[in-house]
Amino acid sequence: MSFLHLSKFFIPLSLLLVAGSIFLMIQPGPEFSIEFTGGTLVELKLPEGETKDDLVSAVQAFTPSTGIAFGNIASASTKDGTVMLRMRNLSNEEHVELLGHLQTGSQEIRELQYTTIGPTVGASLKKRAGWALIVASLAIIIYLAAAFRKIPGRMSPWSFGIAAVVALLHDIIITVGVFIIIGWYTTFEVDTLYVSALLSIMGYSVNDTIVIFDRIRSNLITDGKRESLESIVDRSLLETLTRTMNTGIGALIMLLVLFFFAAESIRWFILTLIVGTIIGTYSSFFVASPMLVWWQKRRGRKT
Repeated sequence: MSFLHLSKFFIPLSLLLVAGSIFLMIQPGPEFSIEFTGGTLVELKLPEGETKDDLVSAVQAFTPSTGIAFGNIASASTKDGTVMLRMRNLSNEEHVELLGHLQTGSQEIRELQYTTIGPTVGASLKKRAGWALIVASLAIIIYLAAAFRKIPGRMSPWSFGIAAVVALLHDIIITVGVFIIIGWYTTFEVDTLYVSALLSIMGYSVNDTIVIFDRIRSNLITDGKRESLESIVDRSLLETLTRTMNTGIGALIMLLVLFFFAAESIRWFILTLIVGTIIGTYSSFFVASPMLVWWQKRRGRKT
């Protein structure tokens, strides 16, 4: 089985998925949590007979003493029968007045969560999350270039770092695209836990790729003078296939167990890791390694 021949089919597929994900990131874009946008999040337990629409209507019909209406309210129901309301920033007085208004009926509405984050804090978190992804990518390129600096032949050690980062950016972009689509049908929102999951995916993807690259380097040292780079890369991928699949399947088994039995608060985090693990394993074989061969051919033509 030739992985490089298979990559002629998978590379266009990856390009299509990346392009589609980038389009989704621009329009309509991901749904950010109040950690990034700022605002107030209220989780309420409704009494029997009441619906989410009834609650939203009651909130929108109420005007606090400040005279400022609540405006547009984003709402979502959870599996536990509660309703999440996201709205503009509320002061403590407005919060108390709203709860008093909602609890004027015969059945009491119970508040389970109340969180307010200012727009300045949200913007700062968004900026830091972006910088975290950029710094991690640059650090990986430098680390791999240093780790593979003694690569034999005329291959550039930078090609290993750049190929690995191209693969992990492929993983991150497609994962974000997948979750934008998931957000259309669920209550998913991009929060700091999700960004942590993306950074974890970067680590997993690079770890997988380094194992394959290290085998390529070993085979280049022993057979680089009598065997082509394409042949060495193909053989290295085949030699690491069992190890990579066993690692990926083992990780997926653990993550699937956590997804079904862990707390609701980390379920999106676990699902992100599941999607990232699948895409990261795929990209190590069909994106990173073909990218390494392409880079060397391009460099060879210039020299």
